Amino acid sequence: MGDQYSNGENTGDGNFFKKQTAAVERFLPSLFNIKVLGDQSSDHRTRGPIQDFYQIRNECLSRGQLFEDPIFPATDSSLYFSKKPEYLQESKNIEWKRPKEIADNPQFFVDGYSRFDVQQGVLGDCWLLAAVANLAMHPHLFHQVVPEEQSFEENYAGIFHFKFWQYGKWVDVVIDDRLPTCNGQLLFLQSPETNEFWSALLEKAYAKLHGSYESLKGGTAVEAMEDFTGGVTEMYDMDKTPSNLFSVLLKAYERNSLISCSIKSNSNACEVKTPQGLIKRHAYSVTKIKNVRTDDKSQQGGTVPLVRIRNPWGNEAEWNGPWSDGSPEWRFIPDHEKEELGLTFDVDGEFWMSFQDFKTYFTNLEICNLNADSLTEDDYNQGKKKWETNLFDGEWVRGVTAGGCRNYPETFGNNPQYRITLESPDEDDDKCTVIVALMQKNRRAKKRMGAKCLTIGFVVYHLEDHDRLSKPLDINFFKYTESAASTLSFFNLREVTCRFKLSPGVYCIVPSTFDPNEEAEFLLRIFSENKNNLEENDEEVGVGEVDNRVHDQPQPEQNEDEVKEFFRKHAGDDMEVDWMELKEILDDALREETHNKGFSKDICRSMVAMLDVDHSGKLGFEEFKSLWNDIRNWRAVFRLYDRDGSGYLSAIELRQALNSAGYRLNNRILNILAHRYSTKEGMISFDDYIMCAVQIKTMIDTKYHSNTLSKCANLDEYI
Repeated sequence: MGDQYSNGENTGDGNFFKKQTAAVERFLPSLFNIKVLGDQSSDHRTRGPIQDFYQIRNECLSRGQLFEDPIFPATDSSLYFSKKPEYLQESKNIEWKRPKEIADNPQFFVDGYSRFDVQQGVLGDCWLLAAVANLAMHPHLFHQVVPEEQSFEENYAGIFHFKFWQYGKWVDVVIDDRLPTCNGQLLFLQSPETNEFWSALLEKAYAKLHGSYESLKGGTAVEAMEDFTGGVTEMYDMDKTPSNLFSVLLKAYERNSLISCSIKSNSNACEVKTPQGLIKRHAYSVTKIKNVRTDDKSQQGGTVPLVRIRNPWGNEAEWNGPWSDGSPEWRFIPDHEKEELGLTFDVDGEFWMSFQDFKTYFTNLEICNLNADSLTEDDYNQGKKKWETNLFDGEWVRGVTAGGCRNYPETFGNNPQYRITLESPDEDDDKCTVIVALMQKNRRAKKRMGAKCLTIGFVVYHLEDHDRLSKPLDINFFKYTESAASTLSFFNLREVTCRFKLSPGVYCIVPSTFDPNEEAEFLLRIFSENKNNLEENDEEVGVGEVDNRVHDQPQPEQNEDEVKEFFRKHAGDDMEVDWMELKEILDDALREETHNKGFSKDICRSMVAMLDVDHSGKLGFEEFKSLWNDIRNWRAVFRLYDRDGSGYLSAIELRQALNSAGYRLNNRILNILAHRYSTKEGMISFDDYIMCAVQIKTMIDTKYHSNTLSKCANLDEYI
C-alpha cells in the first residue's frame, strides 16, 4: 500500500504531438483572457509598471531632478503594512533622507565592499544580513546583485537598482535613495562607515521587492541566499547531520556555496546571549572551512578542523570558547598558517571555533548550492564542477490540482506530477545524487494580505514499467505503490529541499500541500550531478474517442427539418440569430439543465463571436446546426456526471466530462478552466460547461486541423 504522512528537448516525429500540446497551451490565455501560471519558464509578476533604470535616470538628469519612486514612496506604507511597530512608536521623528542629507561625502562603496559593511538596525532581518555578508565574499555573485557603476558623483540622479533572483528569473528593482532615519541616523541596515550606503540601499530594494520593510521581519538566510544566487539550499538539523558533514561543508565551501548557521531557542525571546557568547535565534554566516595544520601533539594527524563564523552585528558579540579571538589554542598554529588564514583578533563579530564545538553549539545549518549561472569561467578553469539543473512552474488549484498529501488517497493523484529520467550515475558511485527543491511563490509579498507559508512537501516514485503506466498516474498506482523517496515531513517553509541517492531510471515527483484545496503557485527544481530530463507526467492535449456511454444516453429524435423550424421560430425571415436570439433558443431548449436560470449574456456573446465564420455578428442556420448537434452531445455527457441533478460539475468532473466528450486535457489547461469558470466552491454551471466545451473544440479545430498548422515544422512560428 502507498505510504502515509504524519504531519533538453526530445527530437523525432514522436515529439510532434507534444509540440501541438505546447502550442495549444500557449493559445489558451488569449482564448480565455487569462494568464497561464504553469510554465517551464517562471514568470515573476512585477508590482506596478516596469521601471527601466537607465531610462528613468536619463530623464531625471535631463530635467535636473532627483528621482522619487512612486511605487515605493517615502511614507509609512513602505515601512509597515499592519500595526505601527514599537520602534516607530518610540521614535516620533522618522524622516526619509537622501545620503547627502545624512553624511558628508556619501559614497556607494568606501574602500570597496566587504562582509564587514553590514550592521543590523532596529529591523528583525538578521537572516537577510547574514546572506548579504556572505554575498560580499564572492565578487561575481555580489555584482550580479549589485550592478557596478553606481555612485553619488557621476550621473547621480537619486536612483539606484539591484537585481534579485525570483522564481527562475532575475528581476531588476529600481529605488530612489531616500532612506528612513531617526535623529539623523539610519534606522535599518547600515555600514560602520557612516558615509557608505550600498548595504542600506540593497536592503531597501529587497524591501520594495516584498512590499515593505516589515515584510522582511523574520525569515531564514536560505531565502535571501537563494534570491541572491538562484541556487538551491539544503537545511540540516545538527542532531541529524550525516557522518561526513565536515567533508560536505568543505566541498560546499570549495564550490563557492553560501553557508549560514543559527541556534534555535525554546523561549519566545529573540536574540538571547548564551554563556559562550553566541546569540540564539540569530543568523550567522560561515565564512571559511579548513583543516588547519597544528603543532599540538594531541591533535591526531597534525590538523584540526576549524570553522570561521561571522555575527552580522559586526561587534564584540563573539564566541568566547576554544579557538576564539586570542584563545591559547592559537599558540600551536604556525605563523605562516595564521597568515594564510588571514587571522585577526579584531572586534568585528568574526571568530573561529572547532568543528566539534560548531556541531555542539549550533543547531541549524543551511547550505546554498549555486547553479551554473552563478559560476564564472575562472571557476571552471580551476576545476570546479556545476550542477545539471531543470525547473518547472506549477500551481495547486482548489478542486482541481490541490489534492493534499498521501493521507488523502482519493485526491492525492490530482496533484501535478513530474517525470524525471536519470541516465548516468555519479562518477564515484553507482547511484545518482539528486537534489529536489519545492518552493512556494510570492508568500512573503502577500504577507499584507494575511498569507502565510503553506505546509508543503513531495513524494518520489520509481516507475519500473513506465511505458505502460497511465499519464497522469491514477489512484490505484498511489494506493498500491510504495514511494522511493520523500520529504521526511511537510514544512511551512518557502522551500523544502531534500538530497537523495537514486538508482538510474525513471521517477515521478508529486509535489503537494499537506491539506487538500490549499492554493498556491510553486517552482519545482532539480539539481543532479549528471544530466536529467524533466517533463510533466500528464496527458497530451488533443482529440480522443467519445465515451460509449454518451451514445447510450436517451436523446429526443430530431431531423433537420425540425431543427430548422425550431431555428426559424427565433431567427425570423433572415434565418440568422444574434447573441440575444441565440440566448432565447438556448434558454428555451435547455431550461431543465439550467434550472430555469438560462444562459448568461457573456456566454452567448462569446459563442456568436467564436462561431461567426463570416463576421456578420450573427449565426446562420448551418453554423447553428453544428453548434446544436455538439450541444446535444455535450448535454448527454453532462448528465453522466451531474448525478445529483444540481446543474453543476466539480472541476475534476469537468475533466472527466470533457474526456468523455472526446477531448484530452492536462492539468495545466484544467487549472486555466477552473480559474475562468468555477465558483468559489470550485463548481461549474451547465452554461459555463457548454461555453468551455465550445472554446476547447474551437481551439482544437483551429490549431490541430488547419492546413497551415499541418505545414508548420515549428508550431511556435504559427502561434
